[in-house]
Amino acid sequence: MNNKLQSTDPRLPACRDLFYGGHWHRPHGGYGRTVDPATQNDLGPVADADAVDVDAAVRAAHTAFQSWRRVAPSERSRMLRTLADRLRTDAHIFGWLDALNCGNPVREMARDAHAAAAQIDYFAGLVRELKGETLPVGDGALNYSMREPYGVVARIVAYNHPLMFLAGKLAPAIAAGNTVVLKPPVQAPLSGYRLAEIVAEIFPPGVVNIVSGDRACGEALVAHPLVRKVALIGSTATGVAILKSAADKVMPASLELGGKNPLIICPDADLEQAIAGAVNGMNFTWAGQSCGSTSRCFVHRSIYDKVLDGMRSLIATQHRCGLPTDPLTTMGCLVSKAQFDKVMGFINDAHAEGARLVCGGKRAADPALANGWFVEPTVFADVSPTMRLFREEVFGPVLAVVPWNDEESLLKQVNGLDYGLTASIWTRDLARAHRLAARVESGYVWINHASSHFVGAEFGGYKTSGLGREEGLSELLAWTQTKNIYAALD
Repeated sequence: MNNKLQSTDPRLPACRDLFYGGHWHRPHGGYGRTVDPATQNDLGPVADADAVDVDAAVRAAHTAFQSWRRVAPSERSRMLRTLADRLRTDAHIFGWLDALNCGNPVREMARDAHAAAAQIDYFAGLVRELKGETLPVGDGALNYSMREPYGVVARIVAYNHPLMFLAGKLAPAIAAGNTVVLKPPVQAPLSGYRLAEIVAEIFPPGVVNIVSGDRACGEALVAHPLVRKVALIGSTATGVAILKSAADKVMPASLELGGKNPLIICPDADLEQAIAGAVNGMNFTWAGQSCGSTSRCFVHRSIYDKVLDGMRSLIATQHRCGLPTDPLTTMGCLVSKAQFDKVMGFINDAHAEGARLVCGGKRAADPALANGWFVEPTVFADVSPTMRLFREEVFGPVLAVVPWNDEESLLKQVNGLDYGLTASIWTRDLARAHRLAARVESGYVWINHASSHFVGAEFGGYKTSGLGREEGLSELLAWTQTKNIYAALD
């Protein structure tokens, strides 16, 4: 795919400016460039918002909030459902854009648009659940509570699912009556511009605002005095920085952060299903770029070699790197050179520290992929708790396999990190399944399953993997604040 085609393809967003107040605005901060990580082809200019731009966007959202907060819940619901319908109609375009810009396979990225639509429909159906309560206080008085929106809120999202995070995550915030400023990922902002074209046709000006930019944009957004709440999907380091800034304003924050998630295979597990679960749980399709990836696989010694052999065989037949825009591709590439270098650093350290390579560990050999940031699906065995690969999140296609013998030692290793996002347990023993699920320190646990999310099932982490829960009723309620009213009637 050549640069000329990229610049003229009608599926690419025509406008790359900042969208706020219902209109496009040239950025005071100027423009950067965005590229296709699979080919290094230039995909054109992208707006780079600075603090001046962020201030203008937030003030537009603040103006819109004064009327949006009074819009009837049924009308907010109707607009959200219209957005969901548009995402389904344009899923193929969004899938192609995200595949081109972030490196994940086009087939999966199209499914992201449908997943976002499902989330939007879910929250559109919950708007009437923003209820208050009455409290009996005796004759002559009435005490009741009500839920109110915060005002202007901000959402900063990660690059592995750009459209799904932008569109799906705006829903609970505006369903609750807030106005929102969204920051797309700096590595992959193109689907954000296309989303802006759609929301401009559906929502009143200033309700949904989309500003692209780098770190300075995000910092200005979090620090702005009119932003009343912020939510992040990103790394733990970024979450810590945002939490510190939010503390200066005494502002609530919702954080969905990193993970180094365990997958436990017990000796009585159905091995074929467990092996498939371990491979699927790594999210090799997204080149392992998922905070929920089960990147530490604990396998009982009695079945250790069988599991390793099964993984090697399944990966060879199921996952092979390919161009993300090819519908037949089952595994994409890393998003940038920086991420590629980081992943290769983990692989080199795993070799140096004595882990045993089972498969992968190299750049993809296909000459057609030579310009992209492709790393083969990689598995290391005999990983110990002292190794970097055991302790740190890679955010790449590298799985660490660890042998275990007894449950107490297993749980000590599983819970020995500061992360606690997801966990997966494979066993046919019902008592063991629930015993382990109760003791793993993770916010989201699968039993004989891995990787899937379910609309309405609340997702979030323990420890440094985050604050708050998403994808359920509590996410909607978290975008409101409670007011109590006491009225003397005599």
